[in-house]
Amino acid sequence: MRSLALGLIALSTLAACTPIRGTEDTPRASETVSERAQPVPDAPAETQTYTREEILNSAKTFFGGTTSELASLIEKAFSDYGQPVAYIEGEEGSGAFIVGLRYGQGYLQYKGGGRGPVFWQGPSVGLDYGGNASKVFTLVYNLRKTEQLFQRFPGVEGSLYVVAGFGLNYQRSDEVVLAPIRTGVGLRAGANIGYVHYTREPSYLPF
Repeated sequence: MRSLALGLIALSTLAACTPIRGTEDTPRASETVSERAQPVPDAPAETQTYTREEILNSAKTFFGGTTSELASLIEKAFSDYGQPVAYIEGEEGSGAFIVGLRYGQGYLQYKGGGRGPVFWQGPSVGLDYGGNASKVFTLVYNLRKTEQLFQRFPGVEGSLYVVAGFGLNYQRSDEVVLAPIRTGVGLRAGANIGYVHYTREPSYLPF
């Protein structure tokens, strides 16, 4: 019953999120991921990486503005892992009371060309309380084939960085590293421990 309640919290907070914006100069019309769904490309058209300025500009458009705090987290990710080959822009809802659940949806965008929908879900364990609705901008490293994304990514212990309303942490599986940058509303206290499972289709099973 507790897991069901937490799942409802997570899904309700996700439903309350604002429509996903693109990284073009003009906002996209309000529509869901499923309404705009296209197959995720198997791999980028060619291997290219984003510069720091390109990522900062994309994040600025996605979050609706930029701050020195957001720029510092992007700088941190570039310092730790270099230039990403792709990013994911999306939204997620989560709820927790010791054991939490997280559901999200968004788009994978390759620098070398190709874009498609991505979904994620997973449990977390830690000193977390309450619900959270967040916009998430994730830098993607060492992804040579899209299929490598669709698996479970454990959180890297001790990798949580929080600066003035923005949070960055790392998720890693083998050589692939994800660096989600989040902002949102709600109370989330402490660094949770768990994993996130990325999928091609939405799933309500977090395990």
